[in-house]
This record gives sequence, structure tokens and C-alpha cells, in this order.
Amino acid sequence: MALQELPDYPWDLMAPYAERARSVVPFGDASGIVDLSIGSPVDPTPELIRDALAAATDAHAYPLTVGTPALREAIAGWFERRRGVPGLTVENVLPTIGSKELVALLPFLLGLGEGDVVVHPRAAYPTYAIGAAIAGATSLASDDPAEWPERTRLIWLNSPGNPDGRILSVDELRAAVARARELGAYLASDECYAELGWDEPWDAERVPSVLDPRVIGDDRRNILAVYSLSKQSNLAGYRAAFVAGCRTVIARLVNVRKHAGLMLPAPLQAAMVAALADDHHVAEQKERYRARRELLKPALESAGFRIDRSEGGLYLWATEGRDAWESIGRLADLGILAGPGHFYGVHYPEHVRLSLTATDERIAAAASRLRAFGDSL
Repeated sequence: MALQELPDYPWDLMAPYAERARSVVPFGDASGIVDLSIGSPVDPTPELIRDALAAATDAHAYPLTVGTPALREAIAGWFERRRGVPGLTVENVLPTIGSKELVALLPFLLGLGEGDVVVHPRAAYPTYAIGAAIAGATSLASDDPAEWPERTRLIWLNSPGNPDGRILSVDELRAAVARARELGAYLASDECYAELGWDEPWDAERVPSVLDPRVIGDDRRNILAVYSLSKQSNLAGYRAAFVAGCRTVIARLVNVRKHAGLMLPAPLQAAMVAALADDHHVAEQKERYRARRELLKPALESAGFRIDRSEGGLYLWATEGRDAWESIGRLADLGILAGPGHFYGVHYPEHVRLSLTATDERIAAAASRLRAFGDSL
């Protein structure tokens, strides 16, 4: 089947709002736009990772699609140490060129096509549906396992969620896995924000992985977890990610990716080994995001926004009870750029997403403008 026609890239619609935000001087603040629309890291890549990259630049041979033994062992060890997932071997893991390409290509790589259904969360970034379209399958936005139809071949979970920061409990993950087993479907969990839990109980407890033994016991059949180092290690520019789980599915992905030449450059593999071995820089980065969140969240509330979910991840999912485009315009008049809920499905037309990935100075400027706006109401 030929590739379906894909929609235009939605962020192009933000251009006039960005221009509007650049042109204002809200409450006498001429420091410029505060762009909270895209979740791209702004903080430095840790030196230990850059040093590992530099030391590996004599990369004259083709890299391994499956990853170096050191990288695969580092991924397995990281899952046990940080995610509570023991027993993974090198056959259970695979590095990928960022996580977005895997999300977009997974339905195709698994052989899905016309008549098949790909389920994804109701509040979801668009790539889950784009992946279904690339394969010629149908996408369905649903958080309720009872709604997932018999034709479902792949189920995407996202915890903590983008855009809504929703964290799925062990019981919720277990219910999703049980339904996937009934349907004979693959289940993939996008867990890229797992180090960023904020509200109780996730401020003290580990965000659970779908590969946690409390969820799947010792049966990884057709279950995958996807992770990225973009957020925890400021490696968005490196395109450093990986997938883990069912070794039969991993072997299928490896075979296709070998034929397609999808492989992570060798220096980046070395950098990933360094990143995965060091927890200190991850804790430091989390504290940066915590401080920004603690400044921005009450400022939004003082300006009349309600924060929904947002118990984890890099975003605040907010609404003031009006159409998201109207809220985007009102924020632009404060020199603040956010993302409209319309970009994340049809179910949240009154929400906006605000990212924590701006500098401390820009977050402080946004908070000051929001508080001043709230005081003027």
C-alpha cells in the first residue's frame, strides 16, 4: 500500500503568534519573547558526555546496528538500576536514532497495514498517529482498554505523558498489558520522561515502567519500552535513544534496521555509555526543572489557569476554560508562546501546553508577566 498523505506540520500555524509575542512589551518588560512552546532542552550537555564523544571520534569503521556490547550492557544495567527492571540481556535492547523515528516507524517495522488499528493516548503528540498513517493503518485515541477493538495490533502508552504529564500506575499498566494479551497485540510504552516525577506519590516513588515485574511478571512477550536521553541528559541534538523488551520483537527490528542502514554513529554510542553510567548529572537536571516548575505553575494559576494532570514530565497542561487558540493569543500578548491543545488530538480543545525547557531567566520573565497579569484582573 502506498504511503498515505500526511497532514501539514502543525507548528507552522504558530508563526503569527510567535511574531505577535515578539512585538509586545508586556508590563514594561522589553526582554523579548518567552518561548515555552517546544520542549527542546536549553541546558548544557554534561561535560563527561562530551568528553566521551570526543574521545571516540576516530570512528573509521561502520557502527553496529545493534550497538556496541558496552552500550547494550549499559542500557540493560540502567533499566535495572533506574527503572526496577531486572534480567534484561543484550538481546533485549536496541539503540535507536532518537525515539521519534522509532515511534513513527514502529507500526511499519512490525508489519502493520490496512485494516489494523494503532491505539494511542487521548492526549498525545502527533507522531503516534503519523506512524499508523505511514504503515497504512488506522489510529485510535483511547485511554480505556475496554474500548480497544479486536483489530488492534499495536497499543502505545505514554507515561509520563506528553502533553499532559499523566503517570500510569502499576495497576493501570497491568490492565493495559492484560488487554493487549487478549487482543494478541503489541504494546509499546513511551517512557522518555520517566526520571521527571513531581507530585505525590511520584515525588518519592519511581515512575513505573511497563517492563516492571509488578506489571508483566517474567513475560516480556510483545512488550516494549522506549526511552530517550534527550531530556534527562540534554542530548536532544545527539539523537540518543533506545528500546527494550521482547527479544523476538527486538530481533525483528534489528533485522529490518540492518537492511535499511538505520544505525547510531559510533561516537554517539560511546557518549550514551557515559551518560547511562552517571546518575549525578540526571539528578542535577531534574532539580533545574523542578525549580522552573515551582516558579511557573503558581504564576499560571494566579493568571486564571487551572493545571490538569502534569504530575510528571516536562510540561504544564493548563486551561482557562476557553478555546486553546484564544488562550494562545492571550499568552502571546504577554510575550509568551505556548502550544495549543488542538495539536494533541481533538479531546482537549481548551488546553495549552507550556514547556519547562527554557532558561531560568526566561521562566522567571514568564512568571513575572503572568503574576502581573493576574494582579490586573
